[in-house]
Amino acid sequence: MNKAFVKEGDGDEDDDLGAGLPPIPAGAKNYITPQGYQRIRDELLQLIDVERPEVVKVVHWAASNGDRSENGDYIYGKRRLREIDRRIRFLTKRLDLAEVVDPSLHHGSDQVFFGATVAYVNGAGEAHTVTIVGIDELDPLRGKISWVSPVARALTKAREGDVVTLHTPAGEDELEIVSVQYPAPA
Repeated sequence: MNKAFVKEGDGDEDDDLGAGLPPIPAGAKNYITPQGYQRIRDELLQLIDVERPEVVKVVHWAASNGDRSENGDYIYGKRRLREIDRRIRFLTKRLDLAEVVDPSLHHGSDQVFFGATVAYVNGAGEAHTVTIVGIDELDPLRGKISWVSPVARALTKAREGDVVTLHTPAGEDELEIVSVQYPAPA
């Protein structure tokens, strides 16, 4: 069989670039904080301006050495170039869909919206503090949860002192909001 008709699993799909990130819900916007937008933009520029040109130089040098079939620098370089190009496409799509929301606009408010840092106590008496951020910014280990997560959806629009119901596969849990904070305007 001709090799041209065999699909190799080199991961050339854009889907695997956001591994670990939940998809943007259909019809929803890709909300993101200004800091998150800047972080993604910086990564994109680093790939375009620094990493890709370096890999292109290595591939060009390796290709000039002759036999490409056993040239590790050429083979690895081409693979790395495909990875970089996929990541660039993914980040570009995410930035195109991004809607920057500045949470400091709600500074001083006691109601939960996007960008709020919320301290709450669950039904078992455990205290938690989370910051509601965009899908591309989530970091559960640092208390940053996506605005589409069940906890964020339960907390959104509630106020300090409110008790909200969180629906989970294990049943319902009551969350009491202790405090709501927003970053100060710049």
